[in-house]
Amino acid sequence: MSRTAVFYDPLYLEHDSGLGHPERAERLERAMELMESTRLVDKVRVLSPRDATVEEIELVHPRAYIDSVKRVADSGGGWLDPDTHVGTRSYEAALRSAGAALDGLERIFSGEIDNAFCLARPPGHHATATRGMGFCLFNNNAVAARFAMERFGISRVFILDWDAHHGNGIQDIFYRDDRVLYVSLHQYPHYPGTGSYREIGEGKGEGYTVNFPLPARTGEEVYLQAFDRVIVPLALRYQPELVLVSAGYDGHFSDPLCSMLLKSTSYAEMAERLKRLAGEVCGGRMLVCLEGGYNLTAVARSIVNTVAVLAGDELRVEDEEVTGRGLPASERGLEVVEAVLGAVRPYWKI
Repeated sequence: MSRTAVFYDPLYLEHDSGLGHPERAERLERAMELMESTRLVDKVRVLSPRDATVEEIELVHPRAYIDSVKRVADSGGGWLDPDTHVGTRSYEAALRSAGAALDGLERIFSGEIDNAFCLARPPGHHATATRGMGFCLFNNNAVAARFAMERFGISRVFILDWDAHHGNGIQDIFYRDDRVLYVSLHQYPHYPGTGSYREIGEGKGEGYTVNFPLPARTGEEVYLQAFDRVIVPLALRYQPELVLVSAGYDGHFSDPLCSMLLKSTSYAEMAERLKRLAGEVCGGRMLVCLEGGYNLTAVARSIVNTVAVLAGDELRVEDEEVTGRGLPASERGLEVVEAVLGAVRPYWKI
């Protein structure tokens, strides 16, 4: 039996993000179609997850905010902000989106599976404790981290966020918490405007937030340098008991909202490093939650490559050759890696 689970449910397709919205149901449908056509679906367990309870969501979000999302859904839908729509079934989908992460953790910590990919929507990493924003309603990985602490008694969670938009919600929730080491690689300056390398945490959490504010047109070379020179050594020092990934695929060169130059196979390279890390420090416990990524072909290929790595399969779906992308911003990107290394060293011996 496969040791990798993919959590998916048709309810996710019923989250109405708004007419013409880039975060749309087809993102998940195309990924499932590609998993089927490549036969990767035969190498994993595709499971329909449970719902998160309101009490579990309350590990991060106050009841008043949770109730406000439900009220908007029950009243026929509406907008939380200009980017973030709640449809009539969005509240239910959001409970099941967070529930996928919790279901995955229960199965991982019971020993039933090693790792999981949550092919779920709405996404989560922009949602703060009290505000939905950036297409996100509940912060799935933040809820997962708190759930792991409460249910399984762990005190060191590593969250790696490779979405091209900074995960301001995760950072805000754990900014003063040394139980979570949060690392983000993102285009900067870009929405939501946060994520400077000088944002390092406060109080007990000082040194536990690490941001790579990368320039537009940063490509794979710089990302892998960040992993090999900073992220992996840092995580090895931290010795996490669980690895969580906020997996946005909007860093792909074809994405309509961002301007980075990653390829579909770049995500396999990063996932391989994280899987190896999880194997070394926490028995392979690794859970990946889908965030952004808005070119349907690119997001499907990138998801399939990530899942293949989790499943130990050699499948890699490559992009067709695309011209006109221009040269990557390697030199400026490497300067950011050096700046981050300098910001981290006072707290970690790497």
